[in-house]
Amino acid sequence: MAASAPATGSRLEVLAPGPLATVQDLGRPGWGHLGVSGSGAADRDSLALANRLVGNPENAAGVETTFGGLRVRVHCRAPSGAPSVLYAALTGAPCPATVDGRSVPVDAPFPLHDGQTLHLGVPGSGLRTYLAVRGGLDTPLVLGSRSTDLLSGIGPQPLRTGDRLPVGRPALPFPAVDLAPRTAPPRAFTLRVVRGPRDDWFDDASYATLLGARWEATSRSNRIGIRLDGPALTRARDGELPAEGMVPGALQVPPNGRPVLFLSDHPVTGGYPVIAVVDAADLPLAGQIPPGAAVRFRPTR
Repeated sequence: MAASAPATGSRLEVLAPGPLATVQDLGRPGWGHLGVSGSGAADRDSLALANRLVGNPENAAGVETTFGGLRVRVHCRAPSGAPSVLYAALTGAPCPATVDGRSVPVDAPFPLHDGQTLHLGVPGSGLRTYLAVRGGLDTPLVLGSRSTDLLSGIGPQPLRTGDRLPVGRPALPFPAVDLAPRTAPPRAFTLRVVRGPRDDWFDDASYATLLGARWEATSRSNRIGIRLDGPALTRARDGELPAEGMVPGALQVPPNGRPVLFLSDHPVTGGYPVIAVVDAADLPLAGQIPPGAAVRFRPTR
């Protein structure tokens, strides 16, 4: 696929953001001591793939959409001022997508010409779809990242109708790959976990319940965490736990006994015991869990 000359002054104009759309890259690690979580794409693998498909560094910023609904109009001009073309890719939760009413693929690059409108429908499985454009989104850096952090409010606000997102200049050659097919997210999710660090606050029966139960992701879930419904996990000890550091994938158990699975925008400290932590390799899968989906856990060893 031949690429055109880099466009200058390219923008994506948001016509409709859908239920939630944010700018995300791979996050801002290293600021936990200041109370700032890593944030970044909930499904890092999908954003990285979308960027590779259009010849961006994996950490380039793109749009993370939730349950589709995004509509954007492309504004791009060549250095001569003539209308130009911008290459894009969609990955993550597969959804029907059209450009000016004509279908475009997922997991493959496609052209967006000046003035055209891209529309994403509702995904058939999974939750989050990623849009990358060649050159990446050139929104301002905050603590080394362009990511929106919903908990702290750091980074750009969630996208709104009328927003115009600047596109940067390409930094890498256009790739030779035209398609990178992947399996769609499942309808029931199994995540690997490591026991602890506060499993001593629970008896063995509670940990067995965590592994044996069929949990359901509730509608009270977002990029901060997924609230799970199922049997209550009972503590083996009472008292208060001092606030301590948290990581993505932590399964924190509040007083009602039903775990919360923390995702990208999780708090950096917490006062409830963490019975287990999801394996880091399964966090991109966890980022695709929609409300109502079944979730099970199994030990890594």
